[in-house]
Amino acid sequence: MKLGKIELKRVIDPPGPKAKELLERDKKVLAPYNRPFYYPFVVESGKGVILTDIDGNEYIDFNCGLGVMSIGHGNEQVIKAITDQAKRLMHYSYTDFYYRYSVELAEKLNEIAPGKFHKKVFFSGSGAESIEAFIKIAKYHRKKHMFLAFTGSFHGRSMGAISFSSSGPVQKSGFFPTMPGVRHVPYAYCYRCPYKMTFPECNYWCVDFIEDWIFNKFLPPEDVAAILIEPIQGEGGLIVPPKDYHRRLKKLMDKYGILYASDEVQAGMGRTGKWYGIEHFGVEPDIITSSKAIASGISLGATICRDEVLDLQAGSHCTTLGGTPIACQAALAVIDFMKNNKLLERSEKLGKHTLKRLKEMADNSKIVGDVRGMGLFCGFEVVKDKKSKTPMGKEAKDIIGQAWKNGVVAVSAGECTIRVMPPLTISQEELDAGLDAIESAVKWKEKQLK
Repeated sequence: MKLGKIELKRVIDPPGPKAKELLERDKKVLAPYNRPFYYPFVVESGKGVILTDIDGNEYIDFNCGLGVMSIGHGNEQVIKAITDQAKRLMHYSYTDFYYRYSVELAEKLNEIAPGKFHKKVFFSGSGAESIEAFIKIAKYHRKKHMFLAFTGSFHGRSMGAISFSSSGPVQKSGFFPTMPGVRHVPYAYCYRCPYKMTFPECNYWCVDFIEDWIFNKFLPPEDVAAILIEPIQGEGGLIVPPKDYHRRLKKLMDKYGILYASDEVQAGMGRTGKWYGIEHFGVEPDIITSSKAIASGISLGATICRDEVLDLQAGSHCTTLGGTPIACQAALAVIDFMKNNKLLERSEKLGKHTLKRLKEMADNSKIVGDVRGMGLFCGFEVVKDKKSKTPMGKEAKDIIGQAWKNGVVAVSAGECTIRVMPPLTISQEELDAGLDAIESAVKWKEKQLK
């Protein structure tokens, strides 16, 4: 199958017989409740940006394993780091004993994280665990128990993390009461402003609202430990706030001594063209939560804090499988590979190209609404028409299903956003081929709607 200049192997129209057989086996033995399948894609292997399904069909990866495989599949440098470390030591628990691997990685993370101040790191096993660590660190340091979070946010599905998450009611349905003390306020979603205002005439009312209506009416700021925010909302729909949004928020939090925590689980590790998404906005957070792409598929979470903030009492928060030697070595290899191959610059360059292509697609489409993103963290909304902006969630899922048949693996976000989130190692030819497949799927859906 030809996609632009890229030749993809097509053995049989998906899903093939091996895929169908595995789907039946899956239903019998695996829990279905946490797996909102987009389409019946059964992945068998991956190399670079190309995925192969169990029947031998090839696809361009625009999903990146939900943002994890940012330096591509089967990266030889990471494989060597993992293999060499497995021969030395696989595990011994860094929170109970010492080894150099966690020290070396913490030193490297502190170096690349924004802020010239001294930092310390707590390692865990996942993004949700890095959020759980943030909660306890902030509570313990501030001796306060209230938090600010944002509508449309996603921070994980553990009981603490879902208290902050707000990108869909299914995440909380049946699990109340969640952790008390989390107050949600609207994010700067200018395309669909909750206040029905227009930027820049609004003069950042969404920030002023926090002080005028939240702090001055019912939530005493002196009781708030921290604010947790994504620099760019990922699961909420790839929402990029205006340039001064985070600066104004940080200034407000500093006024009341409230810790500023940036959730970089999706936007971090070069995805936006900088090591951390918050760097685009000129803000130095007190706490950063990180995971996903940090170790290229090996489970690892990191909560990076100002030195004075991470003052937990010994034994008050520990982990058995966080910061394992293998995970730390994989992460060190990821950072070295990204630096040596200038992947931050590559993400920024290809991100601009992606936005240009998507905006051209929007200009020629009646159902493509807002286009937004930074680096290779891009998306576009599927709408009934550009005037009403009525979201078309089902149609967005139909489009990514058709794109899969066209040879691209992609996923949606928010109510009706389609994500473009390939490995940072993707070539422009592969990127254009994938964008062609998505544009073809959009045109296919438009014809159906006529």
